[in-house]
Amino acid sequence: MKLSELFNPNEFAARHLSFGDEAALLEALGEKSMDDFVGNTVPQSIRMPSELDLPEALTEADALAKLKAIAAKNVINKSYIGLGYYPTRVPNVILRNVLENPGWYTAYTPYQAEIAQGRLEALLNFQQVCIDLTGFPVAGASLLDEATAAAEAMAMAHRVGKVKSERFFVDERVYPQTLDVMKTRAKYFGFELVVGDFAKADEGEYFGALFQYVGKDGDVQDLQSVIGRLKTKGTIVAVAADIMSLVLLKPPAELGADIALGNTQRFGVPMGFGGPHAAYFAFKDEFKRSAPGRIIGVSKDASGKPALRMALSTREQHIRREKATSNICTAQALLANLAGMYAVYHGPEGVKRIANRIHALASAFADALVSDGLKVVHEVFFDTVTVDFGSKEKADKAFQTALELGYNLRRVSDTRIAAAFHETSVREDLAVLYYAFTGNNTFTLSDDVKGRLKTEFLRQDNILQHPVFNRYHTEHEMLRYLKKLEDRDLAMNRSMISLGSCTMKLNATAEMLPITWAEFSDIHPYAPETQTAGYRELLTDMENSLKAITGFDAISFQPNSGAQGEYSGMLAIRRYQEAQGQAQRNICLIPKSAHGTNPATAAMLGLKVVVVDTDEHGNVNIDDLKAKAEQHRDALSAIMITYPSTHGVYEEGIRDICRIIHDNGGQVYMDGANLNAQIGIMQPAEVGADVLHMNLHKTFCIPHGGGGPGMGPIGLKGHLAPFAPGHTLTDTHSASAGQTAVSSAAFGSASILPITWMYLTMMGKQGMEQATRWALLNANYVAKRLSEDYPVLYTGKNGRVAHECIVDLRPLKAESGITETDIAKRLMDYGFHAPTVSFPVAGTLMIEPTESESKAELDRFIAALKQIKQEVLKVESGEWPKDDNPLVNAPHTAADVTGEWAHPYSREEAVFPLPFVRENKFWPSVNRVDDVYGDRNLVCSCPPMEAYED
Repeated sequence: MKLSELFNPNEFAARHLSFGDEAALLEALGEKSMDDFVGNTVPQSIRMPSELDLPEALTEADALAKLKAIAAKNVINKSYIGLGYYPTRVPNVILRNVLENPGWYTAYTPYQAEIAQGRLEALLNFQQVCIDLTGFPVAGASLLDEATAAAEAMAMAHRVGKVKSERFFVDERVYPQTLDVMKTRAKYFGFELVVGDFAKADEGEYFGALFQYVGKDGDVQDLQSVIGRLKTKGTIVAVAADIMSLVLLKPPAELGADIALGNTQRFGVPMGFGGPHAAYFAFKDEFKRSAPGRIIGVSKDASGKPALRMALSTREQHIRREKATSNICTAQALLANLAGMYAVYHGPEGVKRIANRIHALASAFADALVSDGLKVVHEVFFDTVTVDFGSKEKADKAFQTALELGYNLRRVSDTRIAAAFHETSVREDLAVLYYAFTGNNTFTLSDDVKGRLKTEFLRQDNILQHPVFNRYHTEHEMLRYLKKLEDRDLAMNRSMISLGSCTMKLNATAEMLPITWAEFSDIHPYAPETQTAGYRELLTDMENSLKAITGFDAISFQPNSGAQGEYSGMLAIRRYQEAQGQAQRNICLIPKSAHGTNPATAAMLGLKVVVVDTDEHGNVNIDDLKAKAEQHRDALSAIMITYPSTHGVYEEGIRDICRIIHDNGGQVYMDGANLNAQIGIMQPAEVGADVLHMNLHKTFCIPHGGGGPGMGPIGLKGHLAPFAPGHTLTDTHSASAGQTAVSSAAFGSASILPITWMYLTMMGKQGMEQATRWALLNANYVAKRLSEDYPVLYTGKNGRVAHECIVDLRPLKAESGITETDIAKRLMDYGFHAPTVSFPVAGTLMIEPTESESKAELDRFIAALKQIKQEVLKVESGEWPKDDNPLVNAPHTAADVTGEWAHPYSREEAVFPLPFVRENKFWPSVNRVDDVYGDRNLVCSCPPMEAYED
């Protein structure tokens, strides 16, 4: 025996990849070895000149132990910093059964509504919470964070408003990180931000205004009168409101506002050094077709029963491109589900008890300080007590004493300190803080506390009255409700999800475990740097790995989604060109084969999109590119190119493309959506890219979460690095001074970075190279097998595809009338989620099997599509009528086959079309959803329970 084999550090790669299938897959492709296969698939011209510079792999146990040691370097103080982030308790039943449950975190965005009814109901619950607490009739299914939601409110105000002005008013009481992000967005929208006293907002002409309901220093002000004055002038008014305060305070709609927004982190989502957290966004009904992000709506299915779906989807960027309202990738679905379930579990009385407890503790603390002679700055507050000590020395002493006792406070000014109370605050905390502020050990707490909120500020309506918030308050009931919803969803724990460009791969349990460790989850994003050494080490490790993989000089982790990564990369280019005196460069070239989100991102940065043609093989048309680059030479800002292309092809001309852009004064932005086809084979920076965004939730195993969280860091060449996003409250150690932010937290959704750290550490150099090779091998195997029944639209070198392939359904559609949608829905009867439908080419399926699927699973998927082809042929031949066959009637529910049956095909053909389906049958809970009906009759709040019973 060899000990080196018994102690195998590379064991994890064999769990992520199916090494035992290699010979069979290569044989099917007519290849003798993996090296030969890669050589025949990847152009030699793009190959990286050196080996991948990553450490060797660690086992799961060793990687977890190493990460635990890093996490231990973080200091978990009791956080009273506030500013939109607060300690909270995740109910354990939700922690275990949602956050830690692959049935929830491995699902895809619910485009295919029939197999996503569970998540859709959970998101509808979230929307109902937002509707109830804000008073508006419509709310979205989450945005990225409070600061970006405020920026979206500003953009929406300009879209819907009638005031002919480019000026937007911002209350000086807003959180500093919110103002920071708004400055970034406003500049490229051409808006002028005016920051000032909220009471004087009506003295100017503004298309919109933003007020903070509970100010950054804790004060609660009467906003109703100034909002009323602004409304008479036609100004669109947004209110950023703390979600927990709205349990007690008058809703923003009642104040006269048009939009309400904020963070739902306080509803049971850990602070996690800044994210991920779901922002809420609610608004007047007349604005619904101009709202950003996703809205979950109630429609009906083919049998007339209520069914949920993502509404108004035609406004999204894949269809409208640069004219899109917003980028659909700006959502935090998993975190919205957590926040919504927090309200379901606690119910109206539970959340009121928590909110009142927070307020009572803050009020008692303020009363004790006043009785001791200290000056509490605000008479009316919800949770944050700001004290003016009158001298810097006294403030210094109080702040330092609290720190030494394990409490983080916020320094408001030289003489002022704020303490923000929260759900986990207890009586004992008041005594410690009282001592820190006064030096006295004599604190006593009466059981009777007089609140500081005046009656005129309090809401008079009842909240959370829908039955869903009043049924599941015991753990047994909650557990069963969560299980019922989970069973209505098809996630990765059931079968492969073969979505092109979304890379739905294994999210290993060992990768997921650390995100709920307190050392990562309980850290405030603005905690002192001395307390975040573990996070800083984690970020440094990640930066070094990503630089080695991509070849870039610097990494920014701030973008908290792929969409934000795109925006940040292009933002760095724009800032760099302005610094070079080239602000006139405003043309962005985007090939037809680029990722669908790119045009919307370019438009957000004030760039004009010029589309570059592709040739018959799916490659960028070099002649057209050269002509357009030269035509716009003096104004060329950048090209946004996806590599390999969204057509699934390695383009041999990528170096020439980069050279043409550089020769004409532009920069190269590479979309990293398909980075999983590059690692260990090529480096984006080496072939000529200047900036790249990386979807950690694709290539690097952060799970999709049903449509978020995401993480989209960017890699930058040295000349662009100083222009990466900075942050007003935290040193990012990368951006130069004065660079404003793109997200609320300096390092984005930092608490999910341990997932990627674990993946990289357990895979190591060899495993990461193998992952890329297997992604190519699996994709080519699927393409080869399916090409016997469906044309594969684009191929590259030697007839090979890269990591994904596009199968063309248009010939079948022309002959049979069966559409790509029919085939997508029919796959549900086989237990599979459909591939990407009609993108990037209408009438096609884009398939990405990923590296982590076994041959057995690939063969089941292939068998399903082959059998569907035979079903289509039966329609084409007339054996089955065009208006009554398993495809147009798909998906079939259990109710369909237990009732009367009058179809020309059998029940078994409907629901057990192949033997393997019977072994692990997934039953869609609704029939095909009526999208048109749902858009025409938009309802985005929870229907009464009778609707489901009827």
